[in-house]
Amino acid sequence: MTAANERLDRAPAPAGIPPARLARLVLWAVVAVNVLIVETVFLTADPAKNAILGFGKWLGLHLALVMILQLILIARLPFLDRRIGMDRLTSWHRWTGFTLFWLVLLHPTFILLGYASEYSTTPLTEFNNLKGQLPVLLGMLAAGIVLVAAGLSVRAARRRLSYEAWHAIHLLLYVAIVFALIHQLTEVSTFTSSPLAEAYWWALWVFALGSLIAGRVVLPLWRNARHQFRVAAVIPESHNVVSIYVTGKNMDKLPARAGQFMIWRFLGHGRWWEANPFSLSSAPDGRTLRLTAKAVGSTSARLRTIPIGSRVFAEGPYGAFTALSRTKPTTLLIAGGVGVTPIRALLEEATGPTTVLYRAPSTQDAVLLGELQNLARSRGAQLHVLTGRTGAGSPPNTPFAPENLAALVPDIRERDVYVCGPAAMTDAVLRSLRALKVPAAQVHSERFSLAS
Repeated sequence: MTAANERLDRAPAPAGIPPARLARLVLWAVVAVNVLIVETVFLTADPAKNAILGFGKWLGLHLALVMILQLILIARLPFLDRRIGMDRLTSWHRWTGFTLFWLVLLHPTFILLGYASEYSTTPLTEFNNLKGQLPVLLGMLAAGIVLVAAGLSVRAARRRLSYEAWHAIHLLLYVAIVFALIHQLTEVSTFTSSPLAEAYWWALWVFALGSLIAGRVVLPLWRNARHQFRVAAVIPESHNVVSIYVTGKNMDKLPARAGQFMIWRFLGHGRWWEANPFSLSSAPDGRTLRLTAKAVGSTSARLRTIPIGSRVFAEGPYGAFTALSRTKPTTLLIAGGVGVTPIRALLEEATGPTTVLYRAPSTQDAVLLGELQNLARSRGAQLHVLTGRTGAGSPPNTPFAPENLAALVPDIRERDVYVCGPAAMTDAVLRSLRALKVPAAQVHSERFSLAS
């Protein structure tokens, strides 16, 4: 970490709007402004031939806007990612996808019904008439791809697909975006009703696609060319946990913070498309990065066999699970399992009174426990290792029940709370924090699926 980044991470929390809330306000204000512009474009365009056709065109405008929002949510824009976090942006992308599904279904349906009503034919007849026009045909193909991808994203269907098949299907969505763009901007309709409307849509698409290409392609390629990451050391932490030290060039220029994660590919080790998001398990020092992983899949299980000197392709750093989100001078860090990795990095840079709660089946299963104990002593932090099976014993072992959290940390409402661990543990902690009325702005969580 550079000296400037270190000073920023250690600085007291600024007064005013918390960064996450500010980023959300900016994002949704921009969305609201664009919704108003789209409504204006629709109302000032030439009227449709009938109300059904008009409603179909109205749905089409909002379909285009939702598709653009989808791209921006996964573009990994630094302003949003560092304040809101990729896990939450990805969740919003998924839920927005359901809106996209219904718009894709309803837009062509009402267009066909509108033309059928106008010309006293059937929707099937109008479908056959319209499919002969290339822009319309491309729109139909785009809709078909989106509907298939959305259907296969339903949890029941997703479980039956391999990751590679699911990923390949979602890559087809980029083809759908190209088809939809051609359909929109070559169709003589509300999209091109005036020079201003056409310029607006072009600007919106250029921004969305430019953001996606810059964030997902250009920036990762540039950073890897600049830093030339390589494996410096492979250190087993236990029988199923390993730490990888990564070094490279100009490491002090990498804008990484304690608590963030990167998406790692170890070249020549497994298939090139296999990538895993692992948190940084120690604070970046401007010389090396460290990740610590548990063997839960085929890729992570092979990490301990990576040769020293292997090339690494890393995307990131990503995530809002950093000191930038702090709003209070005191902190509570809660970790579960290998979700301890970003918590350990945050403890390394902790300032002010800090308490750490570490949930593990036993002390033997507590990854990096020795490091946490040493850091707690040097930082003057309190460390509680919470072991045992949840629900076992009498009374039941429920360390994250509201009354138990309040007993361990009496001033919990006055602290920033960082939580990282398995989904069930994280959900239990978040429910207890709500029950204890800890303000939402003080609660920062990192989902285990992205952290480890």
